[in-house]
Amino acid sequence: MDPRSFPTKGNLILAKNSLILARQGYELMDKKRNILIRELMGLIDEAKDIQEEIDKTFTYAYQCLQRANIEHGISTVEELAYTVPIEDSIRIQTRSIMGTEIPKVKYEKENTRPTYAFSTSRESIDIARDAFCRVKELTLKLSEVENAAYRLASSIKKTQKRANALKNITIPMYDNLVYTITNALEEKEREEFTRLKVIKRMKNK
Repeated sequence: MDPRSFPTKGNLILAKNSLILARQGYELMDKKRNILIRELMGLIDEAKDIQEEIDKTFTYAYQCLQRANIEHGISTVEELAYTVPIEDSIRIQTRSIMGTEIPKVKYEKENTRPTYAFSTSRESIDIARDAFCRVKELTLKLSEVENAAYRLASSIKKTQKRANALKNITIPMYDNLVYTITNALEEKEREEFTRLKVIKRMKNK
């Protein structure tokens, strides 16, 4: 038998304190879950908007690339593409939302100055380059938002699991423990009161 369930006043106080803490814990878990859900809903809407913009920008960028290929030839455009430096400025930082680490993508926007000579290219190359730079920016932003949404969803699942455990297991357990110990103590007091009355009557005889 668990010593904490013995019908003593000390155990009753401990059980009541544990019940209060369990209820407070559930309220905090519930608030945390609601905050995370609101954040997640916002990220889902943001991701949807970014995805739509990416789709449009990708379509436009490939149209620009197609035009550049026609005007310069695919091999020439491919050679110009090799002049673009490799992106190595991307850094991942984090911020915390209710204890959940959310990624923040940081990068240096590349110099708008082309890496090829104007004398050997036409405007279609510049337009295609700008369009694909925009695609890169949107892709980085989408990766940040989708990763954040995934982490929030995972945190919501864990928080929900803990809240359910408190609501359905811990709180009822301590509720029942307080009830049981209270009844046992009251019964003990009644027995003691009856015993004292009997002793008193016996003394008065």
